Amino acid sequence: MLREFAQEQNILNYDVYEGVCHQVVPEKGHVKPGDLVVGSDSHTCAYGSLGAFSTGVGSTDMAAVLASGKLWFRVPQTIRFEVEGKLPERVYSKDLILHLIGDVGVEGARYMAAEYAGSTVRSFSISERMTMSNMAIEMGGKAGIIEPDSVTEKYLQERIPGYKLDSHWVSDEGADYQDIRHYDVSNLEPQLACPHNVDNVKPVSELEGTKVDQVFVGSCTNGRFEDLEIVANMMGDEPVAEGVRLLVIPASRTEYMKALRAGYIEQFMEAGAIVESACCGPCMGGSFGLLGDGEVGLATSNRNFRGREGSAESFVYLGSPATAAAAALTGEITDPRKI
Repeated sequence: MLREFAQEQNILNYDVYEGVCHQVVPEKGHVKPGDLVVGSDSHTCAYGSLGAFSTGVGSTDMAAVLASGKLWFRVPQTIRFEVEGKLPERVYSKDLILHLIGDVGVEGARYMAAEYAGSTVRSFSISERMTMSNMAIEMGGKAGIIEPDSVTEKYLQERIPGYKLDSHWVSDEGADYQDIRHYDVSNLEPQLACPHNVDNVKPVSELEGTKVDQVFVGSCTNGRFEDLEIVANMMGDEPVAEGVRLLVIPASRTEYMKALRAGYIEQFMEAGAIVESACCGPCMGGSFGLLGDGEVGLATSNRNFRGREGSAESFVYLGSPATAAAAALTGEITDPRKI
């Protein structure tokens, strides 16, 4: 139906081979700072990493958008997260966003814009920023926005010929925030969201030794080349732990090809991993890699609700690619700094 609709309406359709929309849309140059973007999936907020206001809507709202080009919005209040300090070794933006969600709570930013700022966020690559913005919805956020800068401009210039950043996409001086939260991440340790809620966050030191049956590296949260590279560098020529399934699924065809050319796909296969074509994989709970009754999974994805990745009697932990790599090597939740 969707293919026929796209053909009828003369719509560019990337179809099944390009990967997850939240990775494909920005990497193809379809999002710019200042854009207002809606998508019929809650993780559309990922595009806030490029300074856009992007948010998820329902199917009825999307039909209205396609028919009229317009939609009703309530301007949200904003929570500003000021993050300072250098993240310790093998601690990443995924650990940071899990820490923020654990602090604020699953409804702490309901219908608000989460604005990520501070020297730590400015030091992040676009890949790391996408992880932050992607998970704004997990604290109830309407959007997750990062002020565009030279990093943003460089990313877009590689995709949009002649692009120049308009410097006025910044917060107003004296802006009225619902809340301003300050964090120093200099001593932050790797974080995990525990079953069955994303705000049930604990440091890895409290969870070490928990046995896992499956490790999933991928999704629109952490399925980019940089994420796969972290896993590859940590694993080296070591095999996946006996009795553990490691699924590696790049977020897009482009990211898959980068990993292929770098030799990582072969490395993962040699280690005993299963590498799939670019797609959502078990994150949407509808095809392969599903957990059985009583099984424990550790995923780099964005949600760990009951039954999200298979059986309602399974258990899902969320962590960074480094934490996932450590679990794949040892067969249990392990501090990646010990590998």
